[in-house]
Amino acid sequence: MEQKRRVFSGIQPSGNLHLGNYLGAINNWVRMQEEYDNYFCIVDLHALTVPQEPEELSRKVREVAAVYLASGLDPERCVIFRQSRVSEHAELSWLLNCVARYGELSRMTQFKDKAQKGGAEVASAGLFDYPVLMAADILLYNAHAVPVGEDQRQHLELTRTIARRFNHDYGETFVVPEPMILTTGARVMSLDEPKEKMSKSSPRPGSYISILDEPDKVRKKIRRAKTDSGSEIIATEDKPAIANLLGVYAGMTGEKIPEVERRYEGKGYGDFKKDLGEVVAEGLAPIRERTLELLDDPAELDRLLDAGAEKAREVAHPNLLRTWERMGLG
Repeated sequence: MEQKRRVFSGIQPSGNLHLGNYLGAINNWVRMQEEYDNYFCIVDLHALTVPQEPEELSRKVREVAAVYLASGLDPERCVIFRQSRVSEHAELSWLLNCVARYGELSRMTQFKDKAQKGGAEVASAGLFDYPVLMAADILLYNAHAVPVGEDQRQHLELTRTIARRFNHDYGETFVVPEPMILTTGARVMSLDEPKEKMSKSSPRPGSYISILDEPDKVRKKIRRAKTDSGSEIIATEDKPAIANLLGVYAGMTGEKIPEVERRYEGKGYGDFKKDLGEVVAEGLAPIRERTLELLDDPAELDRLLDAGAEKAREVAHPNLLRTWERMGLG
């Protein structure tokens, strides 16, 4: 029997999970449950790169787990776990720190952007170093493919570089992972500023649609979403706002963008946004309701995450031991 290719991905438990997380990641993960051997993580160690309120972080971990399950991820068909409960992630990260190069990390554009906003002098060492932890997350499971957005492609290239360097210096150890760049819905932009990616940590509630927003709030946010000049409902470079909304419509319905464009030919933005509000509100409503039900039983969520961590450790620990041996620590 042919062994399935392995996929690893994860989301930070910070901010509010939003429509972009669902269309760009979670919904696609649900679809690939049968085709791949999947490991879906809640990357709480990554969340610590910026200050977190401890109780809020614990609450958000459960919330992300509940959204995973409510969206259709099945613990019988994939491994769902909390990163910090598999200590091999942190340990492999240190070993790979001794393989990664300072110059490589200093060129990471995400660190430059975040440090520029908050000041490089006060940015944590973890924020600078977290691409190495990301590499450890992936290489620990010998993942063949990693579903990533364009904003994480540079970090995945660093992971590939680290894997190749380790294999060259210490002998064949890690699978060199390939990016799995998704198309429709892969990059949902802000509703009020379509040149910015929709963000979990945005201080502007009108810029994103939270998975836990009530249906009426979803409709209102879509109604108020920014549009472009003109009136044609087409996805072109000079219409970034409408192109974004068309991508959302296509992502929620499974249609192709040209199909949606044809349906609204000759119609105005008002009609389109009204229909889109219904599509998004109705699509997210059952996920929201199921998430809230699951959050009513935090002990069961913790049990499921602990069970997932045990399964993850069965793969992670032997791979860590092999890394020890290759580096002379065995």
